Amino acid sequence: MLNELLDNNKQWARFMETQCPGFFKELSQQQKPDYLWIGCSDSRVPANEIVGLLPGELFVHRNIANLVLHTDLNCISVLHYAVEVLQVKHIIVCGHYGCGGVKAALGNQDLGLIDNWLRHLKDIGFEYREVLSAEESEDKRVDRLCELNVMKQVENICHSKVVQRAWKQGKELAVHGWIYSIEDGIIKELNVDIAGFEDVPDIYCMDT
Repeated sequence: MLNELLDNNKQWARFMETQCPGFFKELSQQQKPDYLWIGCSDSRVPANEIVGLLPGELFVHRNIANLVLHTDLNCISVLHYAVEVLQVKHIIVCGHYGCGGVKAALGNQDLGLIDNWLRHLKDIGFEYREVLSAEESEDKRVDRLCELNVMKQVENICHSKVVQRAWKQGKELAVHGWIYSIEDGIIKELNVDIAGFEDVPDIYCMDT
């Protein structure tokens, strides 16, 4: 099976070079994406493909349930590099409906180590427990929490010093919340676009 993957890679490389002669030589010189994508690790949500972008056009970070935690140095380092080095103009948090991590967080099963990660989703679920309890089914509750989770992660990004420093320096930078439906392949905007300090509570703002 691994040989099949390597063969697929060779075919893909030949195809790309045929379609765009010099593509890899140009790609190897630099990457200048305008977008940072923070998404779920789910294998059914391939970031570049679902937005129709080529390699080099989308800087990507993925983890279970697309969380952005101030204690996650991996994610914060990606954020720092994207904003300060690559100078991206848009940060997109994209969750997806039916997320397994979100569904697990709404349950009470002992899952071991991952429970420490899912705890952050449980906190969001508890904060919005009345909203979730109003949903008519478990699937609806999962999907609603998927949306609420994206909105919370957009807030977390905007609370970061990395993003706020960019705003303070007058850089063009906006944060967006999207959600993807695996059932039909369509992305939905959640209308939580933030592009400056005016939408951030004072307690989280650095001095401007």
